[in-house]
Amino acid sequence: MMRVTLGRRKVAIIGGGITGLTAAFYLQKEAQQNNLPIDVVLIESSLRLGGKIHTLRKDGFIIERGPESFLDYNNSVRELAAELGIEHEMVTNNQGRTYVVVGSELNPIPSLLTYQGSLKVSSFITSGLFSLSGKLRAVGDLLLPKTRDDEDEPIGDFFRRRFGKEVVENLVEPLLAGTFAGDIDHLSIQSMFPQFYQLEKEHRSLILGMKKSSHQPNSQNESYQTFKNGLETLIESIESSLSPTSILKGVKVESIDKSKDGTVQIYFNNIPPLKCDAVIMTTPFNVTKSIFNTYGLLEDLPNMDYATIATVNMAFKQDELKKYKDSMNFFVSRNSNLSITTCTWTNHKWNNVAPEGYDLLRVYIGRVGDEAIVELSDSDIEKTVLQDLKTAIGITEQPLFTVVTRWKQSMPQYTVGHEKRIEMIKEQLHMEFPNVKLVGSSYEGISVPDCVSQGKEAALEMLKEMFQLQLT
Repeated sequence: MMRVTLGRRKVAIIGGGITGLTAAFYLQKEAQQNNLPIDVVLIESSLRLGGKIHTLRKDGFIIERGPESFLDYNNSVRELAAELGIEHEMVTNNQGRTYVVVGSELNPIPSLLTYQGSLKVSSFITSGLFSLSGKLRAVGDLLLPKTRDDEDEPIGDFFRRRFGKEVVENLVEPLLAGTFAGDIDHLSIQSMFPQFYQLEKEHRSLILGMKKSSHQPNSQNESYQTFKNGLETLIESIESSLSPTSILKGVKVESIDKSKDGTVQIYFNNIPPLKCDAVIMTTPFNVTKSIFNTYGLLEDLPNMDYATIATVNMAFKQDELKKYKDSMNFFVSRNSNLSITTCTWTNHKWNNVAPEGYDLLRVYIGRVGDEAIVELSDSDIEKTVLQDLKTAIGITEQPLFTVVTRWKQSMPQYTVGHEKRIEMIKEQLHMEFPNVKLVGSSYEGISVPDCVSQGKEAALEMLKEMFQLQLT
């Protein structure tokens, strides 16, 4: 165990979502293991931790109000779960069919663009999602040259260039709208899908690149994962591992300033200021920008766009859904008449989320350009969703219950040029506040594993800078 004879240091973490919680956990863990004189305080404006991760356990149902699973490509969540002693509670999704609604028809999705497992071009050729001309245009990817331009471009432009308009309208756009609620004509290919950007650079053809780069199918980190008692298990476990005195809830940060001695002064809405040696900020960028307003920092940088969505969870008796018994989910194209963007049979995807004899459906509604629908009352949203489910899969009965959760301005939109803007933001901040780090879903990935990775990296970097340690 390493001993450090410096004076005590205080680190404040602003924001109690998964990024901030991860940072707090690793700061505390390393401090204990290396006997570091450091105090950690986690500051959250609401009365609960976890941010958008919010599990409701009700009458034998496990209902996710926010994200319900993750793809742990870099094993960051599994490593954190192992540190917390809850790795054994992680579960992997069941297999099932995925569809896209075009018009009012559900069509099985081809695996051409999923970038998971082995590429099956045959599923694309036989798909009812595309006309013959659309399929011929998509296969043109095999012959087209790669772009000579290294500049970022919209996702829509990138895939239209490679596969044509029809593939984008009937496959790419619905998948993204159902996942990120974004506008593909503004989202960045470099920031959102760097793997496809690199495939074109390295292999010219995306089809050939995916075939050469395809992983072994069904490997664990290519499946969706969660925890058997819900995703909030992760939040609850981290919170219980932290010192209770290190957590401040219901406290809003108003502004930040720096002192002559190099420390940072944090001002709140309802308690005296806090003086600390370093800060990890995990709040959304627009909130972060407002916190620095009084200091005049980040003023010349534009606000970030965020999508507003709602999740709608509905329970039905199983015999009311006659079709699609092998289905896991479906996505909805913009050229359909439906308002919802995606629907998941949660009890098909996971084994223990509903009592036997019941179906639990989870629906997203709202996307960029269609935020007003989220402002409707719960009953009007329920009516809209039920009408769409009747059209798409034939549901005619009323649900046993409905849980509507609104997430206003909650989905960061990584628009074209995102990476360069983030570099500018961090450089500008570092010049004035070298002891403040910006991490979280606004910056380098919005998924749970991305946020865990950012939180851990920020914590370890901060300790290295403070105590000149070699940490892994």
